[in-house]
Amino acid sequence: MPKYLFKVKLTPDGLKGLLKEGGSKRREVVGRTVEGLGGRVETMYWAFGDDDVYVMAELPGNTSAAAMGMVVSAAGGVRTSTVVLLSPEEVDEAVRQQVDYRAPGA
Repeated sequence: MPKYLFKVKLTPDGLKGLLKEGGSKRREVVGRTVEGLGGRVETMYWAFGDDDVYVMAELPGNTSAAAMGMVVSAAGGVRTSTVVLLSPEEVDEAVRQQVDYRAPGA
């Protein structure tokens, strides 16, 4: 199953909700949301820096990942950015492909 990294930034309302519910409760909500899309959360961590939360999840495909990002962001508590993750085997497959490309000016 494809893997995705969701980078999450809390809005002020999202931070208020986190302060009220705590991290474990939010982890449960995220887990149920991902499971409802046919996937599973592998890891979820809060962080310092540009992003507040990182969620690594397996989902059936890009449309499920897009749906998750859109619906969660539209709710207003967070803004998400989604990164498609590739396994080493997928990278192996990619490097075996022939690509006809010319760099600009070459």
